[in-house]
Amino acid sequence: MPLFEAVRMALRTIRTQKLKSGFSLIGVLIGVTFLIAVVSVVQGMNEYMRERFANGLIGVNSFEVRRFPAIDNGNVTDDTWRLWLRRPRVNYEESAFLAAQVKTPTIFARVCFDDNTPATQGKLRGKIQLYAADEAYARIKNYTIAEGRAFTAQEVQAGLPVIVIGDLVREKFFPNLDPVGRVLEIAGLPYRVVGVIARQGTLFGLSLDRFALVPFTSPARRELCAANVVHELWAKTDSPEAMQAAVAESEQYMRIARRLKPGEEDNFYIQTAEGALGTWQKISRILFLALPMLVGISLVVGGIVIMNIMLMAVSERTREIGIRKALGARRRDILAQFVVESATLASTGALLGIGTGLVLAFVVKAVTPLPAAVATWSIGLAVVLGVAVGVTAGVYPAYRAARLDPIIALRAE
Repeated sequence: MPLFEAVRMALRTIRTQKLKSGFSLIGVLIGVTFLIAVVSVVQGMNEYMRERFANGLIGVNSFEVRRFPAIDNGNVTDDTWRLWLRRPRVNYEESAFLAAQVKTPTIFARVCFDDNTPATQGKLRGKIQLYAADEAYARIKNYTIAEGRAFTAQEVQAGLPVIVIGDLVREKFFPNLDPVGRVLEIAGLPYRVVGVIARQGTLFGLSLDRFALVPFTSPARRELCAANVVHELWAKTDSPEAMQAAVAESEQYMRIARRLKPGEEDNFYIQTAEGALGTWQKISRILFLALPMLVGISLVVGGIVIMNIMLMAVSERTREIGIRKALGARRRDILAQFVVESATLASTGALLGIGTGLVLAFVVKAVTPLPAAVATWSIGLAVVLGVAVGVTAGVYPAYRAARLDPIIALRAE
């Protein structure tokens, strides 16, 4: 029997036996839906973490020197955490030493910060994320100045009370006003607004625009970190190759600055975008390891259901099989008919599952902060799995149908 004819007969059977076919499709449909939805969300998360999270928070060709990881690379034991807390903080002398000794062209910026610094403008009050930083910080983070300007090296050197605010801070404290030149009180100290940073958007639904920058040497720094302490020393180079060289040099000179002996463990941490991705990569690997098992259970259940439905079909159509054999159909024709019918059933379930999975993934994207991106390989894999389940489940019923004696089959009611 030609393949096209076998598929046409299978589709006709599905149309005429909708309820039975629906039950036989449901296992494959659930398995494929789960496969497509989970892979789409994980793929979306991978792209989001790489493009938005790591590069957005850490920055392209950027790294930071700090006491311990801001984003840890996995489970951290209590002993490790206590060891990290005993590490010395980065100080002014070490940051100046690195800036002077690193030969790879690199710009550095000292940073201290607090997530909830009180701010006031007239009667408006609120809390903002405040960063005291050197003038290079805005360039390292690739901030675009939407209004006004960034503060200068001279203003940092003089410790002037000037401030550059994020877009959400502008909306809250200066609605419908030009904020440049106005005063924003930070922890009770008046700061003149010199610039507004263009909108950054959100990260997992959280705004990235509720922040402000003041010069590292301005009075507000005392509210953020202790004397001679740097929370983070940020650095940026022109290229990924230069960044690797600058990271290696920074590690070498930090060890020199801290008089660490050969073989002695670093008591500082250099965070790069690749390091920040480590945690998510571990999670995604676990998801991808668990996914085959979860999908496999659904597909096995679906395959068993299809096989039983096909065995029932063989029993119900025994007389039809006898007539076909009497008219000259060979065993392989009967075998092919039922295998193709089973494969068509499972493939239909897989196609419906692909559609349902894509809809589910985009619903998740629309109503939650989680991103989603379609992985084309998952669609191809779903089709292959659907056909494979159908063929596997249909072999035994087809074999029983092909071995029927035509005389006995013709006598069947």
